[in-house]
Amino acid sequence: MQQVTDGLRFPEGPIAMDDGSVLVVEIEGGALTRVTPDGQRSVVAECGGGPNGAAVGPDGSVYVANDGGLDFMTEDGIRFPYALGADNPGGHVQRVDLHTGAFEDVYTHVDGERLGSLNDVVFDRHGWFYVVDTGRGAIHYAHPDGSSIRTVDDSLEFPNGMGLSPDGRRLYASETYSGRVFAWDVADTGDLRHRVLLHTAEGHRWDGLAVDGAGNVCISNQERSGISILAPDGVLREEVTVPLHDPYVTNICFGGPAMRTAFITSSGRGLLYAAAWPYPGLRLHFSR
Repeated sequence: MQQVTDGLRFPEGPIAMDDGSVLVVEIEGGALTRVTPDGQRSVVAECGGGPNGAAVGPDGSVYVANDGGLDFMTEDGIRFPYALGADNPGGHVQRVDLHTGAFEDVYTHVDGERLGSLNDVVFDRHGWFYVVDTGRGAIHYAHPDGSSIRTVDDSLEFPNGMGLSPDGRRLYASETYSGRVFAWDVADTGDLRHRVLLHTAEGHRWDGLAVDGAGNVCISNQERSGISILAPDGVLREEVTVPLHDPYVTNICFGGPAMRTAFITSSGRGLLYAAAWPYPGLRLHFSR
């Protein structure tokens, strides 16, 4: 595992791009940032608030799940959020033009109520996206043109990471504090059915996740300072740890040659790592 760059302000939601760069959102920095293979950083868009998750949509724009802004503190050299910001207006989904840096709100409300603290976002093959609403304990399903958003599950406890299986027929989501990981069957309409408890690890704090090409659910494990790799049936296969201990390892994505490189955000230390992955990666819909 190698450090790609440092100095990021609580990076999250990594996206591996075809040109070898990695996009990350910086929650404390309020920005969408590009990191080149040589570690150089450049701001793509000053999103404001707390950009927490991101994904490329069918129009080539990046859709950012913004939590509205968090307050941060430092202990023992680790920077971390501890509360919603005093001026946090609520969550919102933003569309960012990668060429110009211009951005706009796509959604601020669902069913007439303000979105909560948003987290991960993932697109399905139809070009719609799921977004985790940590504040409301929900998952929403939406069209990127702003015409339709609805809640497809509202019974979760502090949900965080989310991803789709390689065939798109299952959705996975983690709960930060319960140690639970759930799986749903995905209907053609985007609705979620037949929720099952895939895995539980009491006392563990889960964060973001990605599904690799072997169907493994690769979840950021804050207790282990790394990534826990769950087989599709929920059995723990192995764990990968980052070189410098960080209780805020937050997310992972796949890219690089043959999709065999994992990019991991060590947010408490402001680092982005690259690591050879023991399983094939998974190319996300609309990657470019």
